[in-house]
Amino acid sequence: MTERTERAAGAVVGSAVGDALGAPFEFGPEGAFSARFPRARFPHAGGGGEMCGGGGWDPGEATDDTQMAVLVADSLLERGTLDLPDLFTRFRRWAAADPKDIGLQTEVVLTSGEPWDLAAASHYRTHHRAAGNGALMRAAPAAVHFAGHGRAASLDAARRVAALTHGDRAAWEGSAILHDLVRVALDGGDPVAPATVADALAQVADPFRQRWATVLAPDWHPRLATEFNGAVWPCLGSALWAVRTTGCYEDAVRAAIDLGGDTDTVAAVTGTLAGAVHGLGAVPARWTDPLHVPMPGWPGRVLRLPDLVDLAARLTHCTRPAAPRPPGASGP
Repeated sequence: MTERTERAAGAVVGSAVGDALGAPFEFGPEGAFSARFPRARFPHAGGGGEMCGGGGWDPGEATDDTQMAVLVADSLLERGTLDLPDLFTRFRRWAAADPKDIGLQTEVVLTSGEPWDLAAASHYRTHHRAAGNGALMRAAPAAVHFAGHGRAASLDAARRVAALTHGDRAAWEGSAILHDLVRVALDGGDPVAPATVADALAQVADPFRQRWATVLAPDWHPRLATEFNGAVWPCLGSALWAVRTTGCYEDAVRAAIDLGGDTDTVAAVTGTLAGAVHGLGAVPARWTDPLHVPMPGWPGRVLRLPDLVDLAARLTHCTRPAAPRPPGASGP
């Protein structure tokens, strides 16, 4: 496995592990994870009980965050390109299969019956709130795949995939930033260095740049957030904070879950970035061994570590360019 493939696998698997590890603590208080699993009892080389399950989740079971990410990977690999109607159809099939968890906004968009290129925009016009973190949680596969296509293609893909379910452009820009930082990490750079973050922010559209700059600043702390971390801004800000203030994958994900709130998604996003930085080898085996991703809508399909590693490798080496936008299509 090359260093780049190792980092790509780290991003995909790291996201899934963060998701499964954080799920039982969702909407819980700050510090609940470390209170239950003190570091002294679970050093890097031992332990294993942190994949505890609970809250409706089996030990090691990934949530909607990873299920939707797998669907992104499936579509990219089977279609050989970014086929938005195909991806939306997969999302709809999944949503119709009664998954254990699905975001309220995502569910409304996917069950509205409106066409793929109108559903999210229509929801936003009606509700005026669509800046949740649901596009960030599924970003790892597309970020890995399009990193090799160059910055412009990666940013465009990030926005277009986000726009399938999120009509607020703030969510598109957050996904674009995460894609850009993963691209840097896969190239061996430091995605949380101030200069790197500033360069990513320079790609953000003007009306959104300052708000993003606030939560991605080196001195920002999640306690300064003005919204619940289910919103796109504090979610990504918290992920950068967790990676910036720790030295390994394990510590970053622990820090993310200890923030409380939307722990599965904040940990999934943190795991994406930390995995891309530290590589697959940094993700503890005691966390990857019980990891599994059941796929509602595809009876009997359950992905485990080898399947996710294979997806990451194929996404890294699949180099067909993205398809041109269909005539008359709306969105970014």
